[in-house]
Amino acid sequence: MPVSALENMVSVGLFEKNKLMEIEVISNEFGYCYIKTALNFGFLTRKKYVSFLEEEGFLMIAVREEEMDESYIEQCDLLELNALLYAPLRKLESGHLLVAAADPQDEKLKTLLTVRFQMPIQFVAASDLDITWLVHIKRGEYYVKESVFSLMRKDPEQSGLVTFTDPQLIVIFGAIAIFVSLLFINFVKTAMYSNVLFSVAFFFTILFKLYLSLKGSMAEMNEMVNKEEVKALPESTLPVYTILLPVYKEDKLIRKLIWNLRSLDYPRGKLDVKLLIEEDDDKTLNAVRNLDFPANFETIVVPFHMPKTKPKACNYGLFFCKGEYLAIYDAEDVPDSDQLKKCVVLFRKLPDEFVVLQGALNYFNKNENMLTRMFTLEYTYWFDYMLPGLMSLDIPIPLGGTSNHFKFDKLMELGGWDPFNVTEDADLGVRVFEKGFKVGVVNSTTLEEANNEPFNWIRQRSRWIKGYMQTTLVHMRNPARLIRRIGWRGFLGFNFFIAGTSITFLLYPILLSFLLLYSIVKLTFVTAIFPDWILYIATFNLVAGNTLMIYVNMLSVFKRRYYELILFAALNPLYWIMHSIAAYKGLWQLIYKPFYWEKTNHGLTKVSSSANAAHAAEPAAAH
Repeated sequence: MPVSALENMVSVGLFEKNKLMEIEVISNEFGYCYIKTALNFGFLTRKKYVSFLEEEGFLMIAVREEEMDESYIEQCDLLELNALLYAPLRKLESGHLLVAAADPQDEKLKTLLTVRFQMPIQFVAASDLDITWLVHIKRGEYYVKESVFSLMRKDPEQSGLVTFTDPQLIVIFGAIAIFVSLLFINFVKTAMYSNVLFSVAFFFTILFKLYLSLKGSMAEMNEMVNKEEVKALPESTLPVYTILLPVYKEDKLIRKLIWNLRSLDYPRGKLDVKLLIEEDDDKTLNAVRNLDFPANFETIVVPFHMPKTKPKACNYGLFFCKGEYLAIYDAEDVPDSDQLKKCVVLFRKLPDEFVVLQGALNYFNKNENMLTRMFTLEYTYWFDYMLPGLMSLDIPIPLGGTSNHFKFDKLMELGGWDPFNVTEDADLGVRVFEKGFKVGVVNSTTLEEANNEPFNWIRQRSRWIKGYMQTTLVHMRNPARLIRRIGWRGFLGFNFFIAGTSITFLLYPILLSFLLLYSIVKLTFVTAIFPDWILYIATFNLVAGNTLMIYVNMLSVFKRRYYELILFAALNPLYWIMHSIAAYKGLWQLIYKPFYWEKTNHGLTKVSSSANAAHAAEPAAAH
């Protein structure tokens, strides 16, 4: 006798028996009910399933609007509610407990609940997505609080909850007071030597980036994964691989996201994909509900709790993960089809201390306009040159926001992400190094959508730079301890790369203004501040710094053969003005609203992601 809706669908010829057998295997491995497996692993569309239930005489209730006695759901664990897709509602006058279930024909679940509540159970049918929303909102309080406060409780020194510590405020305001006092005592000399100090700091930060790029261009990674190794990987030995997809109001990208996931070369029953949706994001939830083809991800609803950030959502998702390895992707990402298998091979080849692999990021709409070209040049030298350079020098690697691949148990040991840091990836990369682990670089590319609109770009970049400032403040609370943990080389590398990036963008307009002021305004007090020797130093540092960055950008085109972009590298000085605008906006937000997550709008491009995928990925696999 059938004991589930799926078995009934098989009995009436609406579902294939061999698929049911595959579902049973996956359900047993993941601990899910049959219908959850069918809907979340791409076996069945929600529309077809709802039509079947209606034909069976079940009407879908609006469970989110139902009267509810919460004393019953409080007796149930969220992990079970989420896995078995049910929600106890209230006791009826007949003595039955009314339970909303995604599968109202699930006899095993009815038996389980009858024993638990010691009363007969009456099922009513409800959407699996609405049940998911309800149970996470009603029972997710503990998990979301853990997502926010766990790192702060376990390792408060690593938490960004406090932006500026008291000693840091003393140092900052003390330095400002000393500087202002020196200006009053001797304005000319203070201005002169400040200019020299700023320009030298600017130049040496750029010089360090050039050194990293050259190291990265010469460093062929010892542990490359080739196609033969991927083909030789027995699928029976592949572990469950979790993918976290944090989204917010990305309803327009859901179809594209499913298409991208289907392109991954990994067994369907071994992919544990979590779509993380915020409580108030009904647009995205409804976009999933209205799909007319099967989805291959599980929807997790993140209950509201401040701060409303991507890392908090990812931390919440960790409680529901099943994988040995875990990857982060954004909704618009197009990873190489063999990226997961490459990471499995590389993790097995590398020493145990490698707990994170970073894939290269690039853009599928690189030639859309001037901004996307500059963005592509920047990302190419960053991921193809600088990160391998950092790896070869064995200094902290700031992770990118996507295509991070973790050993799940080590990620949990690290405490997950800092929900108060708006570039949680860079912060986690430093924490990995501090804990004695290492970050590897995998020769695989994920294509993203390059920001093609200036104001949207500034919103995104100001958040990134603000996060770099947060990361600097957190890890420089105790410089002596940081040196003990990561050594002098790691300490200097961290300050030149993480702190230096923000400082460079902040200094750039000041140095440029000084130079233009001297060149254009020939006033006596200006020439007093800028004697010839100061002018020569400032001019050299500014011009040389810009020239070096132009060279780095030109260098970046060769590995991927983006030769059509090489002349656009000359526009880097103008591109840096945009960075400076974003940096000062980020600095203001660091003081005014440090945890504010400024959302980047996606889906603005008119370029198809599939058009450039093969061309962009092939050179990356070769280098």
